[in-house]
Amino acid sequence: MNTRSKIRDFISQTFFVEGFGDGDSFLQTGIIDSTGMLELVAFLEQTFSIKIGDAELVPQNLDSLDNLCNFLEKKQAVAATA
Repeated sequence: MNTRSKIRDFISQTFFVEGFGDGDSFLQTGIIDSTGMLELVAFLEQTFSIKIGDAELVPQNLDSLDNLCNFLEKKQAVAATA
């Protein structure tokens, strides 16, 4: 299962939502609330063996499936070169 599918499955199962677009804002559409974001961050850190810093907790990184996948790709690329 690829990264996008893992995240989509987690969101669908945890927050009981289906049929959201890859570019849909989680917060603006009500898919995930601020408390849910904490659950999502914990899932990402555990599943993908990354650490998300406070400065990275911004909508540009976390507020849609597209943003999340791009963010994870960059985080994993940095980790691979370290």
